[in-house]
Amino acid sequence: MASNTYRAIRARQTPTTITVYQAYSTEIAKPAIKAQTFVPPFSRERMTWIKPSFLWMAYRSGWATKTRQERVLAIEITREGLEWALRHSCLSHYTPGEEKTLEEWQKKLRTSPVRIQWDPERDLSLQSLEYRSIQIGLSGEAVGRYIDEWIVSITDVTAIMRQIDGYIKNGDVNAARDCLPEETLCVLPEELQKHLKMG
Repeated sequence: MASNTYRAIRARQTPTTITVYQAYSTEIAKPAIKAQTFVPPFSRERMTWIKPSFLWMAYRSGWATKTRQERVLAIEITREGLEWALRHSCLSHYTPGEEKTLEEWQKKLRTSPVRIQWDPERDLSLQSLEYRSIQIGLSGEAVGRYIDEWIVSITDVTAIMRQIDGYIKNGDVNAARDCLPEETLCVLPEELQKHLKMG
């Protein structure tokens, strides 16, 4: 699977873990870093979106400058946890001809604890690329598993986000690129690739 495959998961990873990103206000981020998991005022009742793409997180948070997204966290989770999430997911958009019926898809969307979106990947200028990056929305049981079982470590990467933004504003694209985390293709079982309509 090539790095520019239309739908693929690109992530910083080890043989047993995958790194995802989330952006929060300081009031949520600071206790999470201290506890190395999410604690109040983080709410387990809301859907929480995790993003394996560093540049997509940069785009979403405006390089950690948007309101209530001033702190960007790198959350290392177990690969087993990621695969559980993907296995229990539903794509967020109905595709005629690919799903059995609209009604079946709507029912699955209502009952699945995980929602998947494929959004355009971003470049260093935060412009859309022609291929897609995965966003994973966790709710209900999935949020509990994420917080209580999957998280291996939480690291604050806000300073790196802002440093890269500074390099770009100064026109030093090479320095900015050198700061990016190394993301490689995440190889998944064939049934999961089919389920997520990857490729």
